[in-house]
Amino acid sequence: MSSPWLIAGLGNPGPKYERTRHNAGFWFVDELNRRHALPLKDDRKLKGRAAKARIAEVDVVVLAPGTFMNESGQALRAAVDFYKVPIERVLVAYDDLDLPPGTVRLKKGGGHGGHNGLRSIFRHLGSPDFRRLRIGIGHPGQAEQVLPWVLGRARPDEEKAILEAIDRAADVLPAILAGHDNRAMTALHTAPDESGASGPKD
Repeated sequence: MSSPWLIAGLGNPGPKYERTRHNAGFWFVDELNRRHALPLKDDRKLKGRAAKARIAEVDVVVLAPGTFMNESGQALRAAVDFYKVPIERVLVAYDDLDLPPGTVRLKKGGGHGGHNGLRSIFRHLGSPDFRRLRIGIGHPGQAEQVLPWVLGRARPDEEKAILEAIDRAADVLPAILAGHDNRAMTALHTAPDESGASGPKD
């Protein structure tokens, strides 16, 4: 039997952080749960909330680490080891300062861009070569404002745009699981502009 996919959404645990921009990865897990009624439960060995399920006829493990963001790699390492998941079957959803709200991008590999969750995953998995869903949250404009920005709640219009982007990411998940990255990228990287026309945005 082939190994399952590991789909991890990053965030900080607890009600204090629930609606903060930094928890966009958790929102992606919430959307998958809404669509697929995942049997999510606290799993001590995986250091987070986890569910084993089938999405689009593919075995998956969905994980929301219970550690704080900067220790996310602990939970991913535990899941990768327990389920024997190869790096090419790991998909991580997280908030991205470099993309505006309403934007989501799929990529494989690359740097961590200063994201503490990715930095921890690099350290614990020993490789950057996993797939990422980059959920845009926008940038406050100045470096010293980044921490309160990511740990704050988005304006209602921005939050709506972020949730719509997460919805589109969930739409293309079957294509990703089937190995059709280009098809998923085309769908995600083409968004309607203000006039209602469609065109590539990047």
